[in-house]
Amino acid sequence: MTNEIPGAGPVRAGHAFDETALARRLESTIPGFHGPLSVNQFDGGQSNPTFHLRSAGGDYVLRKRPPGKLLPSAHAIDREYRVMKALADSDVPVPRMLAYCDDDSVIGTAFYVMDYVPGRILTDPLLPGMPPAERAAIYDAMNDTLARLHRFDWRAAGLADYGRPENYLARQLARWAKQYDATRTEDVPAMDRLRGWLEANMPADEEPTIAHGDFRIGNLVFHPTEPRVLAILDWELSTLGAPLGDLAFNCMTYHLPAGHRISGGFVGADTAALGIPDETSYLDAYCRRTGRDAIPAWRYYMAFSLYRTAAIQQGVYARALQGNASSSFAKAFGESWRMVAETGWALVAAD
Repeated sequence: MTNEIPGAGPVRAGHAFDETALARRLESTIPGFHGPLSVNQFDGGQSNPTFHLRSAGGDYVLRKRPPGKLLPSAHAIDREYRVMKALADSDVPVPRMLAYCDDDSVIGTAFYVMDYVPGRILTDPLLPGMPPAERAAIYDAMNDTLARLHRFDWRAAGLADYGRPENYLARQLARWAKQYDATRTEDVPAMDRLRGWLEANMPADEEPTIAHGDFRIGNLVFHPTEPRVLAILDWELSTLGAPLGDLAFNCMTYHLPAGHRISGGFVGADTAALGIPDETSYLDAYCRRTGRDAIPAWRYYMAFSLYRTAAIQQGVYARALQGNASSSFAKAFGESWRMVAETGWALVAAD
């Protein structure tokens, strides 16, 4: 076991908690857990702070609600825990869930603990330093993993009440518009125009699946040496809904600039030379794996994903201004969300 955990460092100011109280609780709830305990914080997890726990019994990961004043429906770690527990032993790779605690007196907020899954978390979608064939295999594995999730029988897994799939797009659009309005720090005309277009051009509902809500390469743990996904992380936004919303979010990289610190994508990069599939090929592979003949209303779903992402990023930025954001990069989201909104509006205004 090495001492260094990639992406983890000292617990940041404002995020410390009573580690002794945590160790006592986990010793009583997780078989084999025993101290001493050391805690580091992952830089990822823009919404729910995420920590690496090292104990005499092994390594674990803890996710908790953030400190500070929170929107009522945000930071739903109980939902994360429930859906990953339901996916255990399926062909959808997730970490093993170990304990959930909604007693705020232990460390200040609700939290859950899961297995630590060692492997590669690839934060740059251009995958620098990889040979083209490996990049192609990584993207094919991501595509396969998303298709597996969308084929999962959520009814048989007891998740029929995990969301309300009817009127999914209308409810999602209303939700993110409301959250954007609640955290708005300035007026960006592209955001308001994009919202109006989305409200006026909404397609019919799709057959629902489990929708992860944040399915991107940085939320996957890959095998240390193989192009194979070991775990899907960060399920806070998951629900029952339109699989094409997940797919469009996953494909936003095809519409965002290469090299951007927060919202980096492929625009301006030679993806063919890099071995990264083009958008059409990626969509064709997803259709083949899910039995689809076509993908209707693709521009709508992409525009919706850009709007939703801009609203989420604006919320991260607002929390950064309040001083309780869970990432050291949070203030960079102030520039990013404007760019994402303008990208979405340009997509639909092109006609």
